[in-house]
Amino acid sequence: MADILIIDDDLVLSEMLVDQMMRLGHKAEMVNTLAEGLEKSKECFYDVVLLDVQLPDGNGLESLGHFKNTSSCPEVIIITGQGEADGAEKAVLSGAWGYIEKPHVIRELNLQLTRALQYRQEKMRVNKIPVALKRKNIIGSSPAINKCLDQVAQAAASDVSVLVAGATGTGKELFAKAIHENSSRCHKNFVVVDCAALPENLIESTLFGHVKGAFTGADREQNGLVKQADGGTLFLDEVGELPLNTQKKFLRLLQEHEYRPVGSSSQQYSDFRLVAATNRNLEECVSRDEFRDDLLFRLQAVTIKLPP
Repeated sequence: MADILIIDDDLVLSEMLVDQMMRLGHKAEMVNTLAEGLEKSKECFYDVVLLDVQLPDGNGLESLGHFKNTSSCPEVIIITGQGEADGAEKAVLSGAWGYIEKPHVIRELNLQLTRALQYRQEKMRVNKIPVALKRKNIIGSSPAINKCLDQVAQAAASDVSVLVAGATGTGKELFAKAIHENSSRCHKNFVVVDCAALPENLIESTLFGHVKGAFTGADREQNGLVKQADGGTLFLDEVGELPLNTQKKFLRLLQEHEYRPVGSSSQQYSDFRLVAATNRNLEECVSRDEFRDDLLFRLQAVTIKLPP
């Protein structure tokens, strides 16, 4: 059983969330202003805070640090009725566990709450891995590996983009697969794109697909890997090898999840979650104009740095 605090001025939604938490066996309280929420957090112990962004007396996201600095240091899940394209990235970068838009909060909350509580329990133990976390072929229980697995659990509970950084042979794909297998997308495809092995002239057709007659040899329509990842996870291995012109198109894909197959005049949509990996220092690549800084920002909502 966990202690949950709900801070939202939507009383109907708050009451629904209290009922949902109680059905799950948790204790839940609700307040409708930021000031009340902060006061409660200072007086009482909470495992998780469900925090609205737009409150009558302030912005929940901007106040997130105050909740993290209380004695219980709760995990915070942002809930908002005003979704932004980069809202999840902003929330995670600000220290939130997760981010849910209100139309989906009842449906999506259970998984995020479960993962947040597993992560919290893990923080209270020393050098032990949560039994519930699937970690196929990931060997070891050193503090460095356990820290990475904590991040896997956190990343798996949301749909934010993840960058896995590490030298060749450190198991970047294994960690990417673990994120997928512990997420709500685990029953859909995990699609791997080896960016370093793709000929530059085939990258776009491989990613986005093509229509019949788009180029010499295109004798039939073919779906790209982005389409195959619809509903699942798209893993870009060695993302630093993507050419700049493809990076620009991929940035737009991340922003809108829409793309145009080679030779087509119509847009298609793919609901994928992105995990990327690199053995390069992408910040240095940005300084050398080899990698787009806006794409890097999109990729690294969560960064997992693997030990050598």
